[in-house]
Amino acid sequence: MASSEEYKRQIMKDLAQRDVESLDDTKAESTAEYQNFDDFAQRTTPGQRRLLFGRSLHPDRIPTSQMEPELQQAIAQIKPNERDDVARAFFKHLKERKLDEKHLEQQLGLSTHNPNRMTADDVSKLASFTYHNHPDIFHQVLAEQPGIIKFLSNPVVAGIIGVAAAKWLGSCK
Repeated sequence: MASSEEYKRQIMKDLAQRDVESLDDTKAESTAEYQNFDDFAQRTTPGQRRLLFGRSLHPDRIPTSQMEPELQQAIAQIKPNERDDVARAFFKHLKERKLDEKHLEQQLGLSTHNPNRMTADDVSKLASFTYHNHPDIFHQVLAEQPGIIKFLSNPVVAGIIGVAAAKWLGSCK
């Protein structure tokens, strides 16, 4: 059985080979493979990523019980400044829904509501809450801050993202 990294590389290779010429007539672009998730994230827009994640990362497809440990692991691996940005983005979008940071701190048992002082565990709780209760905000934040996705290790999660990305690439004709 292939390792998770090999699996992710194969997904990126498959994504790069699926109807990419329909996105752009430039031959160099159509034959280039995505080198890694960072390359994929740089060559897609936040809107494209939001659409992709919205189709694949949803509690109806991946249960919260399966996604929570993945988020914990992924958030623990991102750089502290990126983790701050992720927390800040979640709070920004949740605040637009009239969910106050202090209330969320109490409700979720966070150590603080200050994004600069939040632990990986705090950000994981915030991400899990958002995934379960506000999936549209979860997708928006991932589209803006896609760094979390590259650390998801579950082959089911990676597979769903790969399938959704292939469908997205095929539908952009």
